[in-house]
Amino acid sequence: SSSSGDEALREKRARILSRGLPKQKPIEGVKQVVVVASGKGGVGKSTTAVNIALALAANDSAKEVGLLDADIYGPSIPKMMNLKGSPELTPKNLMRPLKNYGIACMSMGFLIEETAPVVWRGLMVMSAVEKLLRQVDWGQLDYLVIDMPPGTGDVQLSVSQNIPIAGMYI
Repeated sequence: SSSSGDEALREKRARILSRGLPKQKPIEGVKQVVVVASGKGGVGKSTTAVNIALALAANDSAKEVGLLDADIYGPSIPKMMNLKGSPELTPKNLMRPLKNYGIACMSMGFLIEETAPVVWRGLMVMSAVEKLLRQVDWGQLDYLVIDMPPGTGDVQLSVSQNIPIAGMYI
């Protein structure tokens, strides 16, 4: 009976492992994704992400570049890109990114009051990140630079497992 239990456990483990990681689904209209991440906050991730996006756009004016602020708790891209306001909705109920310096930008900072604290956890954070990834009308982008939140939690795992990433700056 012990050997049949071991065999059942092996079969269950094989079934679970055969599922593997989630299938990576590209963001509609986005050719390449570049992620800027760090295990710690306050090291200049947002500044680096903004500079990478601006450099990509300046290097070839024919290239379309977007910038996604995936830091739900401390969105700083609106301030760094000198943007205020709320995104408009398309007829398909997708958010239109705000644009400055030729860069299309999306951030949680556009969706909440600047002084409002964000006290979300777990599924609420993951739902917000999913909306920022999948419910934005990016148009046709050559590059999307994603400014990740600090740390190595669910947001980082979810983004890296669910979308194809062309490059990462850590």
